[in-house]
Amino acid sequence: MRVQLALNVADLDESIEFYSKMFDAKPMRQRPGYANFAIENPPLKLVLFEGAGQPGSLNHLGVETETAAEVASAEARLVDSGLETSGIDDTECCFATKTETWVEGPDTKWEWYVRTGDSEQLANVVVGDSGQVGCCGG
Repeated sequence: MRVQLALNVADLDESIEFYSKMFDAKPMRQRPGYANFAIENPPLKLVLFEGAGQPGSLNHLGVETETAAEVASAEARLVDSGLETSGIDDTECCFATKTETWVEGPDTKWEWYVRTGDSEQLANVVVGDSGQVGCCGG
């Protein structure tokens, strides 16, 4: 597992240049208004959203797992502890297909997820559903 930090940025190219130098890593995935770094040391998933909120502000936090079973385990633990979650969904979001659950903290949203493939969808859409759910990027 690794922690995900999703930031809102004013200038994606400038931010990519800065974080590439800071972490000695290149984006794993880049699309218009979006970049995603899979940093090995320290273990961090860094996601940048251009124009999605106040520049320099936190978009959301997350935990990237290796399996859907880990997402299900986190979901069960969160619910058992009395936290309200979005439930587990298979989604397309942030240019990936995922199995995920969301929980609202006092000050920010948290996402527990496993990436299962690629997508061309930025906004979060539940697979097999016509609606969007609260997500990143806006």
